[in-house]
Parts: sequence; C-alpha cells; structure tokens
Amino acid sequence: MARNVLYPLYQLGGPQLRVFRTNFFVRLVRPGQAQPEDTVQFRIPLEMTRVDLRNYLERIYNVPVAAVRTRVQHGSGRKRDHRNVRVKKPDYKVAYVQLAHGQTFSFPDLFPEKAPGAPADDPQDQLLQEQKQKLQRDPRRGGVPPWFGL
Repeated sequence: MARNVLYPLYQLGGPQLRVFRTNFFVRLVRPGQAQPEDTVQFRIPLEMTRVDLRNYLERIYNVPVAAVRTRVQHGSGRKRDHRNVRVKKPDYKVAYVQLAHGQTFSFPDLFPEKAPGAPADDPQDQLLQEQKQKLQRDPRRGGVPPWFGL
C-alpha cells in the first residue's frame, strides 16, 4: 500500500544555512560641523530609507537607534570637461543617526601627535629620525648644497 507523503520542498543550500546580505553600502563619515556625541553621520544610497538604515544598524551591528534623519545632498555641477561640457558629481543621501539614551560615539584618534623631543621607543621611529637627520643641511656649510664639494 503506497502512502501519499508530502515531503517539504527541497531548497538549494538549506534554509537554515542561508545568509542574507544587504544590497546597500553604508559609509560612516566624519562630520564637517561638530555634532552631539550621540549623533553619527552616514553617507547612504538614494534608494535607502530611514527605516532601512535603522533595521540595518540594529539587526546587523546591534546598535540601538533612537532616531534617523536624512537629507539629499545634490552633487556639484560647476566643473567642466575638456569640451567645456558641465560635469556633475552624483547625488547622495546623508543620514544623521541619533543613538539610544546613554550611547555615545567618537572617532578614534588613529594618528596621535607625539610630544616634540620625546624619545622614540619604536625602532621604526628611530630609523625615521635618523633619516631626517641625514637629510638636514649642515649649518657649517652656509647654505652651500651638499653635492658641491669644498
């Protein structure tokens, strides 16, 4: 006796193994004007909405979002090419994301300034300082270039 058993439809890759990637590229931007500590500025595609950005940040990066404000920045059309035809830069959307209560964001200081005259502990810094000293002119030569032998 044959039984009519309905098996689940086979899906390639197995549904539990699927990874969904977003179709958008979001770029974190250092703001030109000072922003509050809980506000982060992004450059997003024109097709992306504020709801998409909120879901993107909350689901993928687990960042709590309080509010999202967006504006469209029109690209400059001032430049002209070699044929004197205007060349317009593309438009883009700027999003200001306000983080949830108590959350702050600040850009890390990737290149901290070292105090002048501080000793260099890193061998690479020592090598750079030695090379700079070699390139400096000898004050005893009175402005005569080093290639000119005296």
